[in-house]
Amino acid sequence: MTTPFPFTAVVGQDDLRLALLLNAVSPAVGGVLVRGEKGTAKSTAVRALSALLPKVAVVPGCRFSCDPAAPDPACPDGPHERGPGVERPARMVELPVGASEDRLVGALDIERALAEGVKAFEPGLLADAHRGILYVDEVNLLHDHLVDLLLDAAAMGSSYVEREGVSVRHAARFLLVGTMNPEEGELRPQLLDRFGLTVEVTASREPDQRVEVVRRRLAYDDDPDGFAARWAAEEAAVRQRIAAARELLPQVRLGDGALRQIAATCAAFEVDGMRADIVMARTATALAAWAGRTDVLAEDVRQAALLALPHRRRRNPFDAPGLDEDKLDETLERSAGQDGDGDGDDDPGPGGPGGGGRPEPEDGPQGGGDTAARPETGEGGQPQPSGAPEQSPVRAAEPFRAKALSVPGIGEGAAGRRSRARTEHGRTTGARRPRGTLTKLHLAATVRAAAPHQRARGRSGPGLVIRRDDLRQAVREGREGNLVLFVVDASGSMAARQRMSAVKGAVLSLLLDAYQRRDKVGLVTFRGAGAEVALPPTSSVDAAAARLESLPTGGRTPLAAGLLKAHEVLRVERLRDPARRALLVVVTDGRATGGPEPVALAGRAALLFAAESVASVVVDCESGPVRLGLAGRLAGELGGTAVTLDELRADSIAGLVRDVRETSRRAA
Repeated sequence: MTTPFPFTAVVGQDDLRLALLLNAVSPAVGGVLVRGEKGTAKSTAVRALSALLPKVAVVPGCRFSCDPAAPDPACPDGPHERGPGVERPARMVELPVGASEDRLVGALDIERALAEGVKAFEPGLLADAHRGILYVDEVNLLHDHLVDLLLDAAAMGSSYVEREGVSVRHAARFLLVGTMNPEEGELRPQLLDRFGLTVEVTASREPDQRVEVVRRRLAYDDDPDGFAARWAAEEAAVRQRIAAARELLPQVRLGDGALRQIAATCAAFEVDGMRADIVMARTATALAAWAGRTDVLAEDVRQAALLALPHRRRRNPFDAPGLDEDKLDETLERSAGQDGDGDGDDDPGPGGPGGGGRPEPEDGPQGGGDTAARPETGEGGQPQPSGAPEQSPVRAAEPFRAKALSVPGIGEGAAGRRSRARTEHGRTTGARRPRGTLTKLHLAATVRAAAPHQRARGRSGPGLVIRRDDLRQAVREGREGNLVLFVVDASGSMAARQRMSAVKGAVLSLLLDAYQRRDKVGLVTFRGAGAEVALPPTSSVDAAAARLESLPTGGRTPLAAGLLKAHEVLRVERLRDPARRALLVVVTDGRATGGPEPVALAGRAALLFAAESVASVVVDCESGPVRLGLAGRLAGELGGTAVTLDELRADSIAGLVRDVRETSRRAA
């Protein structure tokens, strides 16, 4: 077994190490989510922590690591008698990104069920991690339903398995640590909230510190055992401090003053629900125990807020987590001076209740666009000249809940929430003979296939006699994530600031929808002399939002160039990820200018998508009393559907949720 890198030898990353140690002191804190760029010692620090945890006593032979001093009465391997156990090191169990639900929670032991005719439960990784560490690298790439199961078990301290005729409950209390690179996509807000603490890690920009990182890493790689031996004293000291803090923790007093500060802080930052208050209280208590104190101080509350609130504050999903420390200090000072009835401060501060009389910021009301900077041209739907000069970027209007758009048919792409697909997870819709390796056994169908042949096969015991031809694969239907490729018209005909603000708001709304549905997104823009790929297909939806926000407008309308560039992007992406189906979203008023026969050329480019049956939707941005209907004509050439900006809203009266190209398919 490879010697782990010593925890105390990690250079810098103070917040990361503190968050991990607090969870080692009090697992009730709820785990740690570590966010940061690659190569910042995230995995190294987590793996090193397991060597610092005290050894655990377990019941001999129990697969669920029951404590011999207080065995779980519902343990599937029980009941156990109280008595001396055996000690073993605390485990660190790693959950791979591609793990199945069976591997995580456990399942029926199929081999024993078929061979011996008995129901037997085969435990999963949650059972292995009980009383240890469960580590999920790249947790943002884990399937949502697995993250739900994982966080439910972490919150309840137990795992419930109800499947295939098996009903099992077992204890599952562990220190949950997830790491992620935000560039590869975010976790949904409701999943973020289930992690107790979060820390942001970045590589140091100090040359001396970077030199020390390299020096220690090279020394460890040359002689892992020798390097670990040089840090053994520091490791032993931290191990003893963790044990002492655990013993002290029940004696720590969380006074009313600290509780008032916690409540005031959570209210000031407008976090949803009460989980933040509870996590802050537990974290502040663990901080006091770690410091060897029995009273929680204001500094503990402040540090707890910095660790527990950044990922919970109410924010746009595309905003980076963070906390205004000046506001935090002001809130703590104000709440520290209050008695039970408050101090009568009538000034609620920015964003406080009853904030009437406060002037609006210079940027104008949220979502209303930049009123002060809006020119008096291009309003009322009248387009600017096609050769209009480039204008500076405008702010996006307030996003809204967008109508659901999905790709028709049934795909087989990556798990997500947009379109119907045959997936490894979801509801079982039937059974079939396996093609290649059997991955999901349909037990009932397998038994039905084998049953008629039992006498001919000479069955004499309780188990079934199974042949390879009897096995049946479960066919399951769920939802997949798609590649949503946005093709945005940024030409002069779209450059009226009020209209472009609304268009950006609509695209931002669709990006929010893609974020929630676990899609990949790409962004192609066209204006002036041609088109460009503003963002290649990526899982980082917030990167697309940032590109959209900085998008300038002006110039001619090379619609054909935009479509051809999008066709090339889809061709390359199809080679990289052939199972992921694409949804083309063209945001334009349908005009085409520049070059010879621009309208005819755009029509021929659109036919390329129709010939390849690419699902498409055109968001018609035309406005004003006179409308030419060019976007609708483009949608027909693409073989897709046209929707107006108003129809894109989920709460509009303009009809029901539709699948793109549904109408044309029915007609066919």
